[in-house]
Amino acid sequence: MARASYMTVGSNRLEAAKAFYDALLGTIGMTGVYEHPSGGRLYRGKGTGLFGVLGPYDGEPACVGNGTMGGFDFESREAVDAFHAKAIELGGTCEGAPGERMPGAYFAYFRDLDGNKLCGYKFG
Repeated sequence: MARASYMTVGSNRLEAAKAFYDALLGTIGMTGVYEHPSGGRLYRGKGTGLFGVLGPYDGEPACVGNGTMGGFDFESREAVDAFHAKAIELGGTCEGAPGERMPGAYFAYFRDLDGNKLCGYKFG
């Protein structure tokens, strides 16, 4: 099971983004738990934190933060691989194939449909 404490990403295409995250996060047991007033959705799973895809609070267009990234902590390298593969299958773009970045640190990076950068990782 993956863990995220709390993170949100912005989107200008909320319906497409919700479909992307419904499918991607569903693979790790997270489901939509709240329809946000911005038109977005909050997700949660058993033993996980909260993840949201939202329209920005200030009403301005969503934009990608340069250097901003959120991560999902997995229990195995195989789970990282599967999460990354699912994101790419759903139309995300690879930002770094799964692999060891330093001894005992396995990461895989991708961008969602709006260009938000996320990763799956496993330490140990």
